[in-house]
Amino acid sequence: PHFFGLSERVRGVAGEGRLFRAIKGTEHLAAARLGGLGALKTADVVHVQWLPLPMADRHMLVRLKGQKHRPALVHTVHNASAFHGDSGAQGRGYGALLREFDALIVHGAETRAALVAQGVAEDRIHIVSHPPMELALASEQDMKAVRQPRRPRILFFGTIRPYKGFDLLIDAALALWREGRDCELAVAGKPFMDIDALIGKVRGSGFCDRLLLDLGFLQEGRLDAHLRKADIIAFPYRDIDSSGAFLSALHYGKAMVATRVGMFAGMDEKAIALCPPDNSGALANIMRLLVKDAGERARLGREALALRAGLGQWNDAAAATLAVYETALERVQASL
Repeated sequence: PHFFGLSERVRGVAGEGRLFRAIKGTEHLAAARLGGLGALKTADVVHVQWLPLPMADRHMLVRLKGQKHRPALVHTVHNASAFHGDSGAQGRGYGALLREFDALIVHGAETRAALVAQGVAEDRIHIVSHPPMELALASEQDMKAVRQPRRPRILFFGTIRPYKGFDLLIDAALALWREGRDCELAVAGKPFMDIDALIGKVRGSGFCDRLLLDLGFLQEGRLDAHLRKADIIAFPYRDIDSSGAFLSALHYGKAMVATRVGMFAGMDEKAIALCPPDNSGALANIMRLLVKDAGERARLGREALALRAGLGQWNDAAAATLAVYETALERVQASL
Protein backbone atom coordinates (compact mmCIF):
# COMPACT_ATOMS: atom_id res chain seq x y z
CA PRO A 1 0.00 0.00 0.00
CA HIS A 2 2.90 2.41 0.61
CA PHE A 3 4.35 2.06 -2.89
CA PHE A 4 1.23 1.19 -4.87
CA GLY A 5 -1.46 3.45 -3.44
CA LEU A 6 -3.66 3.56 -6.56
CA SER A 7 -3.30 -0.12 -7.38
CA GLU A 8 -4.18 -1.21 -3.87
CA ARG A 9 -7.27 1.01 -3.84
CA VAL A 10 -8.66 -0.58 -7.01
CA ARG A 11 -7.58 -4.16 -6.22
CA GLY A 12 -11.04 -5.08 -4.95
CA VAL A 13 -12.65 -3.96 -8.20
CA ALA A 14 -9.92 -4.99 -10.66
CA GLY A 15 -9.27 -8.39 -9.08
CA GLU A 16 -5.89 -10.15 -9.21
CA GLY A 17 -5.67 -10.74 -12.96
CA ARG A 18 -4.14 -8.96 -15.94
CA LEU A 19 -6.02 -5.71 -15.42
CA PHE A 20 -4.70 -5.34 -11.87
CA ARG A 21 -1.15 -6.20 -12.95
CA ALA A 22 -1.36 -3.66 -15.79
CA ILE A 23 -2.51 -0.93 -13.41
CA LYS A 24 0.22 -1.81 -10.93
CA GLY A 25 2.90 -1.86 -13.63
CA THR A 26 1.77 1.49 -15.01
CA GLU A 27 1.81 3.02 -11.53
CA HIS A 28 5.32 1.70 -10.94
CA LEU A 29 6.55 3.02 -14.29
CA ALA A 30 5.10 6.47 -13.54
CA ALA A 31 6.76 6.53 -10.11
CA ALA A 32 10.13 5.41 -11.51
CA ARG A 33 10.11 8.00 -14.32
CA LEU A 34 8.40 10.97 -12.68
CA GLY A 35 7.94 10.30 -8.96
CA GLY A 36 9.82 12.03 -6.20
CA LEU A 37 13.11 10.40 -5.23
CA GLY A 38 12.84 11.56 -1.62
CA ALA A 39 15.74 10.47 0.59
CA LEU A 40 17.33 8.61 -2.32
CA LYS A 41 18.56 11.95 -3.68
CA THR A 42 20.78 12.68 -0.68
CA ALA A 43 21.82 9.14 0.26
CA ASP A 44 25.42 7.98 -0.02
CA VAL A 45 24.29 4.46 -0.90
CA VAL A 46 21.02 3.24 -2.40
CA HIS A 47 20.56 -0.48 -1.75
CA VAL A 48 17.87 -2.04 -3.95
CA GLN A 49 16.54 -5.37 -2.72
CA TRP A 50 14.16 -6.08 -5.61
CA LEU A 51 13.70 -4.93 -9.20
CA PRO A 52 10.01 -5.77 -9.67
CA LEU A 53 9.75 -4.36 -13.21
CA PRO A 54 13.19 -3.80 -14.81
CA MET A 55 11.83 -1.80 -17.76
CA ALA A 56 10.53 0.71 -15.21
CA ASP A 57 13.28 0.38 -12.60
CA ARG A 58 15.87 1.40 -15.20
CA HIS A 59 14.40 4.90 -15.23
CA MET A 60 14.87 5.30 -11.49
CA LEU A 61 18.49 4.15 -11.70
CA VAL A 62 19.25 6.49 -14.61
CA ARG A 63 17.79 9.41 -12.65
CA LEU A 64 19.90 8.55 -9.60
CA LYS A 65 23.10 8.16 -11.61
CA GLY A 66 22.47 11.48 -13.39
CA GLN A 67 22.57 13.52 -10.18
CA LYS A 68 25.46 15.78 -9.24
CA HIS A 69 25.62 13.97 -5.89
CA ARG A 70 25.54 10.46 -7.28
CA PRO A 71 24.88 7.68 -4.72
CA ALA A 72 26.58 4.31 -4.92
CA LEU A 73 24.09 1.72 -6.19
CA VAL A 74 23.95 -1.74 -4.59
CA HIS A 75 21.56 -4.57 -5.47
CA THR A 76 20.91 -7.91 -3.79
CA VAL A 77 20.52 -10.63 -6.42
CA HIS A 78 18.32 -13.15 -4.65
CA ASN A 79 18.26 -15.43 -7.69
CA ALA A 80 20.44 -15.30 -10.80
CA SER A 81 17.43 -16.02 -13.02
CA ALA A 82 14.86 -13.24 -12.73
CA PHE A 83 11.77 -14.58 -10.99
CA HIS A 84 13.15 -18.11 -11.52
CA GLY A 85 12.35 -17.87 -15.22
CA ASP A 86 8.59 -17.54 -14.51
CA SER A 87 8.32 -13.81 -15.12
CA GLY A 88 7.72 -13.49 -18.86
CA ALA A 89 7.70 -9.83 -19.85
CA GLN A 90 8.02 -8.72 -16.22
CA GLY A 91 11.62 -9.87 -15.97
CA ARG A 92 12.73 -8.62 -19.40
CA GLY A 93 15.91 -6.57 -19.13
CA TYR A 94 16.84 -7.77 -15.65
CA GLY A 95 20.25 -9.14 -16.65
CA ALA A 96 21.24 -5.95 -18.45
CA LEU A 97 20.12 -3.85 -15.49
CA LEU A 98 22.61 -5.57 -13.19
CA ARG A 99 25.41 -3.76 -14.98
CA GLU A 100 24.06 -0.42 -13.72
CA PHE A 101 25.04 -1.24 -10.14
CA ASP A 102 28.36 -0.52 -8.47
CA ALA A 103 28.12 -3.67 -6.35
CA LEU A 104 25.97 -6.78 -6.31
CA ILE A 105 25.29 -8.89 -3.23
CA VAL A 106 24.54 -12.61 -3.53
CA HIS A 107 23.92 -15.17 -0.81
CA GLY A 108 26.01 -18.05 -2.14
CA ALA A 109 28.73 -19.22 -4.51
CA GLU A 110 26.17 -20.80 -6.88
CA THR A 111 24.55 -17.43 -7.60
CA ARG A 112 27.92 -15.77 -8.02
CA ALA A 113 29.05 -18.38 -10.54
CA ALA A 114 25.78 -18.04 -12.47
CA LEU A 115 26.19 -14.25 -12.71
CA VAL A 116 29.79 -14.55 -13.88
CA ALA A 117 28.62 -16.99 -16.56
CA GLN A 118 26.11 -14.33 -17.65
CA GLY A 119 28.94 -11.84 -18.15
CA VAL A 120 28.73 -9.86 -14.89
CA ALA A 121 32.15 -8.59 -13.74
CA GLU A 122 33.36 -10.80 -10.92
CA ASP A 123 34.85 -7.92 -8.93
CA ARG A 124 31.36 -6.37 -8.55
CA ILE A 125 29.85 -9.50 -6.95
CA HIS A 126 30.08 -9.97 -3.18
CA ILE A 127 28.88 -12.95 -1.15
CA VAL A 128 27.01 -12.06 2.04
CA SER A 129 25.60 -15.16 3.69
CA HIS A 130 21.92 -14.96 4.66
CA PRO A 131 21.40 -15.92 8.32
CA PRO A 132 18.23 -17.74 9.43
CA MET A 133 15.17 -15.65 10.19
CA GLU A 134 12.31 -15.90 12.68
CA LEU A 135 8.68 -15.11 11.90
CA ALA A 136 6.43 -13.09 14.17
CA LEU A 137 4.75 -15.27 16.78
CA ALA A 138 1.24 -16.57 16.20
CA SER A 139 -1.54 -15.01 18.20
CA GLU A 140 -4.16 -17.10 19.96
CA GLN A 141 -6.49 -16.31 17.06
CA ASP A 142 -3.87 -17.50 14.54
CA MET A 143 -3.48 -20.78 16.41
CA LYS A 144 -7.23 -21.36 16.48
CA ALA A 145 -7.50 -20.57 12.75
CA VAL A 146 -5.18 -23.47 11.84
CA ARG A 147 -6.80 -26.85 12.35
CA GLN A 148 -5.08 -29.28 14.69
CA PRO A 149 -3.36 -32.14 12.84
CA ARG A 150 -5.34 -35.39 12.71
CA ARG A 151 -2.39 -37.38 11.37
CA PRO A 152 1.24 -36.57 10.37
CA ARG A 153 1.05 -33.25 8.52
CA ILE A 154 3.16 -32.18 5.53
CA LEU A 155 3.31 -28.40 5.04
CA PHE A 156 3.92 -26.39 1.89
CA PHE A 157 4.02 -22.66 2.67
CA GLY A 158 4.76 -19.39 0.90
CA THR A 159 3.81 -18.09 -2.52
CA ILE A 160 2.73 -20.78 -4.99
CA ARG A 161 4.57 -20.40 -8.30
CA PRO A 162 5.54 -22.84 -11.08
CA TYR A 163 9.19 -23.10 -10.03
CA LYS A 164 8.23 -24.27 -6.55
CA GLY A 165 7.03 -27.68 -7.75
CA PHE A 166 3.61 -27.59 -6.09
CA ASP A 167 2.30 -29.95 -8.77
CA LEU A 168 5.01 -32.47 -7.87
CA LEU A 169 3.99 -32.32 -4.23
CA ILE A 170 0.34 -32.90 -5.08
CA ASP A 171 1.27 -35.94 -7.19
CA ALA A 172 3.49 -37.30 -4.41
CA ALA A 173 0.77 -36.81 -1.79
CA LEU A 174 -1.80 -38.54 -4.02
CA ALA A 175 0.56 -41.49 -4.44
CA LEU A 176 0.84 -41.86 -0.65
CA TRP A 177 -2.89 -41.54 -0.06
CA ARG A 178 -3.75 -44.06 -2.77
CA GLU A 179 -1.50 -46.65 -1.13
CA GLY A 180 -3.14 -46.03 2.24
CA ARG A 181 -0.54 -43.86 3.97
CA ASP A 182 -2.12 -41.92 6.82
CA CYS A 183 -0.95 -38.33 6.36
CA GLU A 184 -2.32 -34.91 5.45
CA LEU A 185 -1.09 -31.97 3.40
CA ALA A 186 -1.46 -28.32 4.47
CA VAL A 187 -0.98 -25.57 1.88
CA ALA A 188 -0.51 -22.05 3.25
CA GLY A 189 0.14 -19.15 0.90
CA LYS A 190 -0.97 -17.12 -2.08
CA PRO A 191 -1.16 -18.76 -5.52
CA PHE A 192 0.49 -16.92 -8.42
CA MET A 193 -0.58 -19.65 -10.83
CA ASP A 194 -3.78 -21.52 -11.55
CA ILE A 195 -4.00 -24.41 -9.09
CA ASP A 196 -7.65 -25.32 -9.67
CA ALA A 197 -6.79 -28.41 -11.73
CA LEU A 198 -4.36 -29.64 -9.07
CA ILE A 199 -6.87 -29.22 -6.28
CA GLY A 200 -9.44 -30.87 -8.55
CA LYS A 201 -7.21 -33.96 -8.79
CA VAL A 202 -7.33 -34.29 -5.01
CA ARG A 203 -11.09 -33.80 -4.87
CA GLY A 204 -11.67 -36.19 -7.73
CA SER A 205 -9.62 -38.85 -5.96
CA GLY A 206 -11.71 -38.54 -2.81
CA PHE A 207 -9.04 -37.20 -0.48
CA CYS A 208 -10.47 -33.77 0.40
CA ASP A 209 -10.28 -34.60 4.09
CA ARG A 210 -6.49 -34.97 3.77
CA LEU A 211 -5.97 -31.51 2.24
CA LEU A 212 -5.96 -28.30 4.32
CA LEU A 213 -6.01 -25.13 2.20
CA ASP A 214 -5.23 -21.68 3.61
CA LEU A 215 -4.83 -19.69 0.40
CA GLY A 216 -4.07 -15.99 0.10
CA PHE A 217 -1.59 -13.52 1.52
CA LEU A 218 -0.92 -14.66 5.09
CA GLN A 219 0.60 -12.57 7.86
CA GLU A 220 3.66 -13.98 9.61
CA GLY A 221 1.71 -14.99 12.71
CA ARG A 222 -0.56 -17.22 10.64
CA LEU A 223 2.45 -18.84 8.97
CA ASP A 224 4.02 -19.35 12.40
CA ALA A 225 0.91 -21.27 13.45
CA HIS A 226 1.15 -23.50 10.38
CA LEU A 227 4.82 -24.20 10.97
CA ARG A 228 4.26 -25.06 14.61
CA LYS A 229 1.57 -27.58 13.72
CA ALA A 230 3.46 -29.25 10.86
CA ASP A 231 5.42 -32.50 11.17
CA ILE A 232 7.19 -32.30 7.80
CA ILE A 233 7.98 -29.21 5.71
CA ALA A 234 8.36 -29.66 1.95
CA PHE A 235 10.39 -27.60 -0.54
CA PRO A 236 9.93 -29.48 -3.86
CA TYR A 237 11.44 -26.65 -5.92
CA ARG A 238 12.48 -26.98 -9.55
CA ASP A 239 14.74 -23.95 -9.33
CA ILE A 240 16.08 -21.85 -6.44
CA ASP A 241 19.25 -20.02 -5.44
CA SER A 242 18.42 -19.23 -1.82
CA SER A 243 15.16 -19.74 0.03
CA GLY A 244 13.81 -17.32 2.61
CA ALA A 245 11.06 -19.81 3.42
CA PHE A 246 13.62 -22.47 4.31
CA LEU A 247 15.65 -20.04 6.42
CA SER A 248 12.46 -19.04 8.24
CA ALA A 249 11.53 -22.66 8.92
CA LEU A 250 14.83 -23.89 10.37
CA HIS A 251 14.28 -22.93 14.01
CA TYR A 252 11.05 -24.94 14.31
CA GLY A 253 13.05 -28.15 14.52
CA LYS A 254 10.89 -29.99 11.99
CA ALA A 255 11.81 -32.65 9.46
CA MET A 256 12.32 -31.09 6.04
CA VAL A 257 12.44 -32.49 2.53
CA ALA A 258 13.80 -30.57 -0.47
CA THR A 259 15.15 -31.07 -3.97
CA ARG A 260 18.85 -30.91 -4.87
CA VAL A 261 18.84 -27.46 -6.43
CA GLY A 262 20.52 -24.18 -5.45
CA MET A 263 21.31 -23.81 -1.77
CA PHE A 264 19.76 -27.19 -0.98
CA ALA A 265 22.21 -29.07 -3.21
CA GLY A 266 25.08 -28.35 -0.83
CA MET A 267 23.18 -29.19 2.35
CA ASP A 268 24.17 -32.01 4.68
CA GLU A 269 21.70 -34.85 4.06
CA LYS A 270 21.86 -35.68 7.76
CA ALA A 271 19.97 -32.44 8.36
CA ILE A 272 17.56 -32.33 5.42
CA ALA A 273 16.16 -35.13 3.27
CA LEU A 274 17.00 -34.48 -0.38
CA CYS A 275 15.71 -35.88 -3.65
CA PRO A 276 16.20 -35.08 -7.36
CA PRO A 277 14.16 -32.18 -8.79
CA ASP A 278 11.19 -32.78 -11.08
CA ASN A 279 10.68 -36.29 -9.71
CA SER A 280 7.42 -36.79 -7.83
CA GLY A 281 8.21 -40.48 -7.31
CA ALA A 282 11.46 -39.73 -5.48
CA LEU A 283 9.67 -37.08 -3.44
CA ALA A 284 6.96 -39.58 -2.51
CA ASN A 285 9.59 -42.11 -1.42
CA ILE A 286 11.13 -39.69 1.08
CA MET A 287 7.75 -38.50 2.34
CA ARG A 288 6.65 -42.11 2.81
CA LEU A 289 9.65 -42.78 5.06
CA LEU A 290 9.08 -39.64 7.11
CA VAL A 291 5.34 -40.22 7.47
CA LYS A 292 5.78 -43.69 8.93
CA ASP A 293 8.90 -43.05 11.04
CA ALA A 294 8.38 -40.53 13.86
CA GLY A 295 11.90 -41.25 15.11
CA GLU A 296 13.43 -40.18 11.80
CA ARG A 297 11.31 -37.03 11.81
CA ALA A 298 12.59 -36.20 15.29
CA ARG A 299 16.20 -36.85 14.28
CA LEU A 300 15.95 -34.58 11.24
CA GLY A 301 14.34 -31.93 13.43
CA ARG A 302 17.29 -31.98 15.81
CA GLU A 303 19.72 -31.79 12.90
CA ALA A 304 17.81 -28.83 11.46
CA LEU A 305 18.31 -26.92 14.70
CA ALA A 306 22.03 -27.75 14.63
CA LEU A 307 22.23 -26.59 11.01
CA ARG A 308 20.55 -23.32 11.94
CA ALA A 309 23.14 -22.68 14.65
CA GLY A 310 25.94 -22.93 12.10
CA LEU A 311 24.51 -20.62 9.44
CA GLY A 312 25.84 -17.35 10.80
CA GLN A 313 24.59 -14.35 12.73
CA TRP A 314 22.96 -11.11 11.62
CA ASN A 315 25.78 -9.01 13.11
CA ASP A 316 28.18 -10.75 10.71
CA ALA A 317 25.84 -10.15 7.76
CA ALA A 318 25.53 -6.48 8.73
CA ALA A 319 29.31 -6.02 8.89
CA ALA A 320 29.76 -7.73 5.52
CA THR A 321 27.05 -5.54 3.97
CA LEU A 322 28.70 -2.37 5.30
CA ALA A 323 31.97 -3.52 3.72
CA VAL A 324 30.16 -3.84 0.37
CA TYR A 325 28.85 -0.29 0.78
CA GLU A 326 32.39 0.99 1.33
CA THR A 327 33.60 -0.83 -1.79
CA ALA A 328 30.75 0.61 -3.86
CA LEU A 329 31.47 4.13 -2.60
CA GLU A 330 35.14 3.75 -3.52
CA ARG A 331 34.15 2.68 -7.03
CA VAL A 332 31.95 5.76 -7.45
CA GLN A 333 34.66 8.10 -6.15
CA ALA A 334 37.21 6.57 -8.51
CA SER A 335 34.91 7.19 -11.47
CA LEU A 336 34.40 10.90 -10.77
